[in-house]
Amino acid sequence: MRIVHILNHVREIGNGIVNVAIDLACLQAKSGHKVAVISGGGEYEKLLKSFGVKCYRLNQGRTPANMLKATIAYREIIEEFQPNIVHAHMMTGVVLASLLRFGYDYELVSTVHNEFQRSAILMGLADRVIAVSQAVAVSMEKRGISKHKLRVISNGILGTPRFVPSDCIPETLQHPAIATVSGIYKRKGIGELLAAFEQISGEFPQAHLYIVGDGPDREYFEAQAKASAGADRIHFEGFQKQPQRYLLSCDIFVMASYHESFGLAIAEAREAGCAIIASNVDGIAQTLDGGKAGILVPPKNSQAIASAMSELLSDPHTLQEWKLRAGENLEWLSVARAHQETLALYRELITNFKEKVSSISPTDIKTTLPNQNQGNRAA
Repeated sequence: MRIVHILNHVREIGNGIVNVAIDLACLQAKSGHKVAVISGGGEYEKLLKSFGVKCYRLNQGRTPANMLKATIAYREIIEEFQPNIVHAHMMTGVVLASLLRFGYDYELVSTVHNEFQRSAILMGLADRVIAVSQAVAVSMEKRGISKHKLRVISNGILGTPRFVPSDCIPETLQHPAIATVSGIYKRKGIGELLAAFEQISGEFPQAHLYIVGDGPDREYFEAQAKASAGADRIHFEGFQKQPQRYLLSCDIFVMASYHESFGLAIAEAREAGCAIIASNVDGIAQTLDGGKAGILVPPKNSQAIASAMSELLSDPHTLQEWKLRAGENLEWLSVARAHQETLALYRELITNFKEKVSSISPTDIKTTLPNQNQGNRAA
């Protein structure tokens, strides 16, 4: 197959959407398919090229002048590469690929990650819409996406080509260590996590909280932390290229998000063997095997997070039990599984296309194709 992935950028900034796309592109190229990535560029281009993935630069800034340039550039790329499949991971990409597909015989796939965003409905422009969890599929169907279009392909993280476990040296942390790996946004529940840590800080004076990540609300939360009890034990670590170093060392991982389509960081925490506390929203329960692999708490509830922390920190046996439970049944979280399921979806679309074409008579072709030289499908 000839596969194009289109996304806004391929920067190494901890963006889960980008990470998933990079993993798929690398494994597809490794499997012998011809793969290209269209993006605004970024650090991951080096990794992509090492796997034989062709990288095209396309600025998808949404000003009228730039979109005109992007339209011309996109058609030139498609004319050159002649894909069977275009897989869009972000909203601008799916709009471009949908509006500009006339004259080209590719099938269009989109992946919905942040379904809570209003613009996510545009991902329904694709022929098939991948939901990264069952919860996302249910939400998108309620928003009007045809069930016929939807396919659930859960994210995978284990075995990612972006990370070599042997290269990862665990970070030296002070214990007991509680950590989160997250963008620093209010919707990620950082405020509730800080409030929960303040509630337990007196009962567990040796506990430390490590916040790994960066974002626009960091200054706000740093001020909240500074004003709270136990402020000297709250550490903002910023963005880390290898957040696994913290996961391998921490005792408890917390994800307090208000919305979370899947929770890639939770999967990483499971692989690292952390005891896990997470909000019971969207796809998180699925990522935690329905609560078997981690403690689920109501969202926006600092008291529930504090109670779960206290339960784990009060009893070493309970803490160890949840660490062991997190490490069970990990096979389904592999990138290899997600890769194979995605290829199966591509093949389904290509097979349907070929059957449709074979059912069209020569007369139909003459009347439906205004220019027989305009675009063609490469094998």
